[in-house]
Amino acid sequence: QVQLVESGGGLVQAGGSLRLSCAASGRTFSNKAMGWFRQAPGKEREFVAAISWSRSTYYAESVKGRFTISRDNAKNTVYLQMNSLKPEDTAVYSCAAARSAYYSGSDYERTMGYNYWGQGTQVTVSS
Repeated sequence: QVQLVESGGGLVQAGGSLRLSCAASGRTFSNKAMGWFRQAPGKEREFVAAISWSRSTYYAESVKGRFTISRDNAKNTVYLQMNSLKPEDTAVYSCAAARSAYYSGSDYERTMGYNYWGQGTQVTVSS
């Protein structure tokens, strides 16, 4: 059974940092792109960041320069380093495994491009 399990969420003050992890089990995703999405209360799920099988990265404009996505294929784990956090970053953050090794630009943002999802981890940024 394939599982994606996120960890590392929590409560942090504005300007602080958190590092999220997404551990995969049940199969290897080293040949698939991986992504992070978030959903705030009352809002639709939105794309945050993605990394291809070859480690090229793509970010939402709202997090570019503050967040960094990375992967450790030996551990079957994807990370999201979040710096300079803002109250508007408050959301449930979920990782997802893509159907493909890579996409072209904004295609990373399409939820239909991902076929495995984690349950999410809560990130709360206080002002």
